[in-house]
Amino acid sequence: MTDQSLTASIRAAMKAAMKARDKDRLGTIRLIQAEFKRIEVDERIEVDDARALAVLDKMVKQRRDSAQQYADAGRDELAEKENAEIAVLQEFLPQQLSEDEIIALIDEAIAASGAEGMAAMGPVMGQLKPKLAGRADMGAVSGLVKQRLSA
Repeated sequence: MTDQSLTASIRAAMKAAMKARDKDRLGTIRLIQAEFKRIEVDERIEVDDARALAVLDKMVKQRRDSAQQYADAGRDELAEKENAEIAVLQEFLPQQLSEDEIIALIDEAIAASGAEGMAAMGPVMGQLKPKLAGRADMGAVSGLVKQRLSA
C-alpha cells in the first residue's frame, strides 16, 4: 500500500470500480463504505486506519462463516458470492502472515509473558492481537496458541 490512508485507498478503489463498471466489486466496496459511515454516525468518530483494519477483518470473518454455512447447505452459488467479497476485502488488508511467521510470534509472546499452561491463553492472545490484526485469522491463531501452550 502507498502512503495514503486506508479509507482514501478504498474511496479510490470505489471510483475505479465505478469507471470500470465492475458491479460486484463496487457492491462490496460500497458495503465497506456503509460500515465505515455507520460507525462514524453511531460513535461520532472518524474511522482511522486501525479501526478500518478491524472493521475489514470482522467483515472477512463474517463472510468466511457465511460461505462455510452456504457450502454446508449445498448453496454453492451463495458461497461463491461470499468468497468473491472476501477476495475484494482482502485487497485492503495487509499481507497475510505465513503459519511459520505466526508460530514465531506466538513463541515470542509466550516467552515474553513467561506463560505456561492453558491459564496463560488470555495474556498471550492479548499480546498477539495488536500484532496480528488484519494479518491473520485470529481463530486459527487461537488454535495454534492452544497447541503451543498444551505442548
